[in-house]
Amino acid sequence: MSDGQRYDLLVKGVRLARPNQNETATTDIAVKDGKFAQVAPGLSAADAREVVDGEGLIAFPGLVDAHMHVGIYSPLEQDAVTESKAAAMGGVTSAITYFRTGDYYLNKSGPYEEFFPEVLRLSEGNYWVDYAYHLAPINRFHIDEMPLLLEKHGVSSFKIFMFYGGHGLHGRSANQRNFLHLQEGESYDLAHFEFIMRKLSEMLEAYPDRADAISLSLHCEVADILNAYTAMVERDGKLKGLRAYHAARPPHSEGLAVFIAAYLAYETGAANINLLHLSSRKALEAAIMMRDLFPHIDFKREVTIGHLLLDVDSPAGPLAKVNPPIRPREDVEYLWERLLAGDVDWVVSDHACCKHELKVSRDDPGDIWLAKSGFGGTEYLLSGLFSEGRKRGLSPNRIAELTSWNPARRFGLAGKGDVAEGYDADLVLLDPSQTFVVRAAESPSGQGYTPFEGQELTGKVVKTFLRGELVYDGGEVVGRPRGRYAKGLVRSLKPV
Repeated sequence: MSDGQRYDLLVKGVRLARPNQNETATTDIAVKDGKFAQVAPGLSAADAREVVDGEGLIAFPGLVDAHMHVGIYSPLEQDAVTESKAAAMGGVTSAITYFRTGDYYLNKSGPYEEFFPEVLRLSEGNYWVDYAYHLAPINRFHIDEMPLLLEKHGVSSFKIFMFYGGHGLHGRSANQRNFLHLQEGESYDLAHFEFIMRKLSEMLEAYPDRADAISLSLHCEVADILNAYTAMVERDGKLKGLRAYHAARPPHSEGLAVFIAAYLAYETGAANINLLHLSSRKALEAAIMMRDLFPHIDFKREVTIGHLLLDVDSPAGPLAKVNPPIRPREDVEYLWERLLAGDVDWVVSDHACCKHELKVSRDDPGDIWLAKSGFGGTEYLLSGLFSEGRKRGLSPNRIAELTSWNPARRFGLAGKGDVAEGYDADLVLLDPSQTFVVRAAESPSGQGYTPFEGQELTGKVVKTFLRGELVYDGGEVVGRPRGRYAKGLVRSLKPV
């Protein structure tokens, strides 16, 4: 770069969708040393080493997909490559994965002091986007490790799977102790959840400088309800496919779990609670009621792009099996209604790549009970939300809040979530007029199919930049895997 060139990259004439703003003004965006250096109209192209014409495009801050499951069905070091490429295709520049001990993932247990460094070792050099991890305290000794994980590795987000203690990942199961690799005398139950919350409350007091980022996420379903209703639906035999799975995991199970989680948070003083992938009217209504009942608890409400784009009549059938289930159309429309009303805090993919040969039974691929739970979708997060949201009046600025700003703030990614001077130059350029049909064959994901196959979306990601470097360009992932561990910069936090 010559002495006259002030910037590494200059994006000219783009409409910028910033969070917490009311318009998408046309501007230029300059990048220097991986950071946004200036955001203003009229910047000179002569000052930049590289210039990108953004006319007709909308620029969003790089997406923070705060709910992924990289490494759940394939080795982590392989999944990180293919699924982070899929993330880059969708404009995602920060991928936060839920991880735990037990079956799937690394298929082992043990203390996180030994387990998590292996996770980081397998991750390094394999992500095309920046990454971080939420961790689930499964065994009782994991609870005591929570402060260590914060101090040593910057992990400030933890998770409870409320149904795991008595129900399987894919349906009914009598082997949960083995599945979770629990020790003799241990139970993954309400008391365990309480003790996790009490430790979280202690950490909120001990680390005031990080308190905003220390939080607990919950998958809200009650195992007793799931077991009873699954048996009823299977015994009756009238319902099939996604309708059967919806009935087997009824919405009131989500609502009841939200109530239980909220009261435990009240009892223990766990002030930062994330209610994950709320899929139904009853679940989201319960979450709103708990917000009003306990205003001193900072509840965040999450929905997924799958629950916003799919319903039980989807032709994808068992390929769309997920927990909690895809719901009827009336639930989908209620999620949109409350999202537009401001009652949803962020939208994620819940991306869990499950290859076709693992996803459904070879002998009976239409059997919903034999199918595994979870599917990918990070590559359609922005396009799906933009396409369907625009029909309903959702602004690009609000999309930037739902997909970037809000999750970045909650999970402590201080340099992410906005296009402003000093922030990481994570940027996605979307063509708002380009309509395309979703085809799994065009995704770099290792999954090989998508339950969104054949959906027509308007608004396509054309370029994704990670810290100022192009990682996705017009249908191709480019460059090398430059992703960094986003929370690895947090070091030596000392309790007061």
